[in-house]
Amino acid sequence: MASIEAAVRDLVNRDRDCTEKALAQIDLRRKINLLIGEWKAAGGGDVLPDVRDRVRLRPLKSESRPARLAVRR
Repeated sequence: MASIEAAVRDLVNRDRDCTEKALAQIDLRRKINLLIGEWKAAGGGDVLPDVRDRVRLRPLKSESRPARLAVRR
């Protein structure tokens, strides 16, 4: 879904027609809402994670590890 959102933003920023990508994004959001509704109807009551929760769970980069070198072939 993030890739479709980025594609829509890119098309809008370049003043291009984003109708197909935007409709695909809306369809994905509908499917997610349907899945959440089914989950709640089945007894799901937990708080679902949002973006802030996901970012907080990412491991922090440690400065002790050497940076990877880019190798061109």
